[in-house]
Amino acid sequence: MTDAVVVGGGLAGLVAASHLAESGQDVTLLEASDGVGGRVRTAHADGYTFDRGFQVLFSAYPAVERELDVEALSPRPFTPGATIARPNHRSVLSDPLRNPTAAPQTLFNRDVRTADKLRVFKLQRDLAGRDPETLLDGGGESIADYLADRGFSKRFVERFAAPFYGGITLDRSLSTDSAVFEYTYKMLSEGEIFVPARGMQAMPEQLAERATTAGATIETGQSVETVDAAAGDDAVTVETAGETVTADACVVATDPATAADLTGVDTIPTETLGCVTQYFSLPTSKAPSMGKRIVLNAVDDRPNTVAPLSAVAPEYAPEGMELYSATFLGAQDADEADLAADVYDALASWYPSAGFDALELLRTDRVPLAQFAQPPGFRDSVPDPDAPEGPVVLAGDYTRWSSIQGALESGRVAATLCR
Repeated sequence: MTDAVVVGGGLAGLVAASHLAESGQDVTLLEASDGVGGRVRTAHADGYTFDRGFQVLFSAYPAVERELDVEALSPRPFTPGATIARPNHRSVLSDPLRNPTAAPQTLFNRDVRTADKLRVFKLQRDLAGRDPETLLDGGGESIADYLADRGFSKRFVERFAAPFYGGITLDRSLSTDSAVFEYTYKMLSEGEIFVPARGMQAMPEQLAERATTAGATIETGQSVETVDAAAGDDAVTVETAGETVTADACVVATDPATAADLTGVDTIPTETLGCVTQYFSLPTSKAPSMGKRIVLNAVDDRPNTVAPLSAVAPEYAPEGMELYSATFLGAQDADEADLAADVYDALASWYPSAGFDALELLRTDRVPLAQFAQPPGFRDSVPDPDAPEGPVVLAGDYTRWSSIQGALESGRVAATLCR
């Protein structure tokens, strides 16, 4: 018999295992796949680094500051702001206080009216002194309604907010709860967004090392079939295909659908949002100057955004080559070739003086479960971590909000409930 079993080796499960082991408990973590990370995985091939879908870390997330050694990840930050792109036209919108060199570009940006720029700065000041958790407890209206109530123009929404926050929430219609907007806007204003030099999987690998150093045992390739707490509040039995583990407590930190099956908790959200991310290479000698900003498609979502990954993190591509990611929102019925053609057409229209004949599609990642749906008021229906019967608790962003912050924080909360 062990003190605690953690089912699932994603961010939430790894944080839970770390905290439990560091408190002196005997901990076993069971992960069904061949490695830790859950939705945060990275592949390496031919000198390129491919994260599973376009993902970034927000340095200002409280749980990132608390749970991770950010410096050890060798963070490679994006330049604040974004490039707004339309056919034969690009402009920059940035925070001149955090990126003074971009102040003239932002000041003379005609895609965003002066009144909207002033509203952006006012919003930044309004949110600066507020507690992040208090922001999450607010909301209750859509991002679209929130921006309209604050007087932002239709042009601002269409050319900046829809593609930028469409990328964050996977919802270009901006029907996500405004609490998510306020929280992430505050984080963007107070920190950086970055990728680790070795790819996003460096984050769960660091957490796994922390857990094992504290004494936890991590077993991969162990798919859990049942979690049985029928004996009452004293013990829980966890069954895999090859072993039975009895423990004083169990943390279920799997994907939402699996967690619902294992625990019987019917309030776990199962409506999900997905995306498709394609990766392209281009010789550096032929690459346009994109800087280190995310490029927003101000016209449509074909694709929604393009990220110059190797400009941000040179380690993501071999010398002499550039790596770009292009993200489409939703499942996408089109095949890889048709999606790649859309990316080519968009880039060629945004950068008409550049040549993209050598643009090569390297990889396509279809991610059906990237986030769970977060409509206005969603926080009222997320499950409590202690919703399962017996000594079983839930850990996953779906107990808080759909984000790396939510996943990391949920692992800490679950560990606290198991002590």
